Amino acid sequence: MCIFAPFLNKEDSLDKALLRPGRFDRRIQMELPDLEGRKAILGVHLKHVKHEAIDLDIVARATVGSSGADLANIVNEAALHAVRSGRNEVTTSDLEESVETIIAGAQRKGKVLSPEEKRTVAFHETGHALVAAMQTHSAPVHKITIVPRTSGALGYTMQVDSGEQSLLSKENLQNRIVTLTGGRAAEEILCGTITTGASNDIEQATKLARAMVTRFA
Repeated sequence: MCIFAPFLNKEDSLDKALLRPGRFDRRIQMELPDLEGRKAILGVHLKHVKHEAIDLDIVARATVGSSGADLANIVNEAALHAVRSGRNEVTTSDLEESVETIIAGAQRKGKVLSPEEKRTVAFHETGHALVAAMQTHSAPVHKITIVPRTSGALGYTMQVDSGEQSLLSKENLQNRIVTLTGGRAAEEILCGTITTGASNDIEQATKLARAMVTRFA
C-alpha cells in the first residue's frame, strides 16, 4: 500500500500503527535544501511578489537549516515589511529583516533603555563581533544591532558563513564558544561589571560544549 499524504509527511506526526512493517511500501526522506536549493526555492516564491534585484546568495547563506516552508514564510514576511515601509517592491533588505524577525523577533523600537543599558548592550555586541573578527575559523560578521527584539534580545551579532558547511572542525566549535563568551568578557572589561545579558550566550555555549563531549567526542 502506498499513501501520499502531502500534509502529514513527517514520520513523527503519523500514528505508530501506520508505521508497522508492511504498512507502507516506500518511505521518502526529504532533506533540508542546501545553499543552491534555498536560492532556487526563494526564486520560486519571489515570482509571486513584486521585487527589485535581490541578492539571493546572501539571503540563502543566512537561512541555513531552513525548510521550503520556512523560506516561503520569509518571503511572505518580507512582502509585509515592504508594505509597512510604504513600498510596493520587496528588496534584499526586506528579506534580511524578515530573516532577523524569524530568528530574533520583530523590532521593539519603542522599548526604553537607560543610557547605561544602551552602553552595556553596545559593548556586549561589539565584544562578540571583535572576537569573531579576530578568529580564522569563524563565520564573518554580517550585522550588529542593539535594537531590542520581541524575543527579549536587546541586541545581537549576526554571522553568515561564506559557503555551505557539512562538517565542523574542533576549531570551528571552539571558536563558536569563544565568540559566545566575547560579550560577557567585553562587559567585564569595559563596564567593570557583568549583567544578565549574557544568559542566552552562556546557555548556547554550555549546550555546544556538552555536545562536543557527549556527541562529537
